[in-house]
Amino acid sequence: MTNPKPRIAIIPGDPSGIGPELIAKLLNEDGVQDAANILLIGDEHVWRQGAEQAGLNVDLPQIDEEAITTQQGLAWLQLQTITPEDVKIAEITVAGGASSLRCLDKALDLAMAGKVDGILFGPFNKAALTSAGLDAEDEHRYMARYIGFKGYHSEINVLDDLMTTRVTSHIGLKDVAEQITADAVEKSICLAEETLRRAGKERPHIAVAALNPHAGDDGKFGREEIDILQPVIKAAQAKQKHVTGPWPSDTVFLKAQRGEVDAVVTMYHDQGQIAIKLMGFDRGVTVAGGLPIPVATPAHGTAFDIAGQNKANVGATLQAFNLVVRMAGTHRANRAVA
Repeated sequence: MTNPKPRIAIIPGDPSGIGPELIAKLLNEDGVQDAANILLIGDEHVWRQGAEQAGLNVDLPQIDEEAITTQQGLAWLQLQTITPEDVKIAEITVAGGASSLRCLDKALDLAMAGKVDGILFGPFNKAALTSAGLDAEDEHRYMARYIGFKGYHSEINVLDDLMTTRVTSHIGLKDVAEQITADAVEKSICLAEETLRRAGKERPHIAVAALNPHAGDDGKFGREEIDILQPVIKAAQAKQKHVTGPWPSDTVFLKAQRGEVDAVVTMYHDQGQIAIKLMGFDRGVTVAGGLPIPVATPAHGTAFDIAGQNKANVGATLQAFNLVVRMAGTHRANRAVA
């Protein structure tokens, strides 16, 4: 009989940070091991390090790669990516970055082969990844390139039932306005809608944030709202999409906080990130939006200041796990009927 539960690959993230501790805490949360078949990928000593840091037990029932597709419950696929001596708690190291990338590559390989239905990773350290040869803007671009995905994709931030996408991301503020195009805004709206549908929302309400103060005030503070955003929104509405705006960015998140919208499309990085992190830093999740496989991670970083001290809050990791399980369930069902 086919097992209806999705299979989630979990990797620890940077071994020098709080990732291994967070995964140990996650696995000891009520209901987690009942929600999915979980495949831990990585070095035995890294997982045991996390359990020791958390003061908790983590079982490591080893499995061969050939047996993954029939795996049920919790299993561990051994990799040897870093020596115990090279794990330097709370330090940026080439070895830590290389270990992160090797575990990620294996998880992506398994997902593309249909052996796992989704991926959860502990926090990466971008400086360590870069030192180890990331050679991409971020891990999201790296993942797309690794699996050969050419379609539109972007980081999505999630807080509870709210998602945010952004038209521009890691660029300077002086370059934002010229990157706000009708095509870019439309793609961000479609990405938000597609991701919400994969998470189980049938007809999501998507609010588009304005670029300029007071939504441009009828062109007094810029014409992007009139010339770009309004036409895109009207075109989306003509296609029966539930899209509204452009809303002033200093009020749109009040609507979001009241639960009136399911997603906010922002124009630049901090426009959404500041709001989301103020609303719930310990619950924020990042999703690799647009990729053909579900991938999620807690939105916070490696937190070297508290690494190894059993102070890491598992809240965001638990939220990331719950979300990727929902998305992976949809992904698994779609593959079954394809």
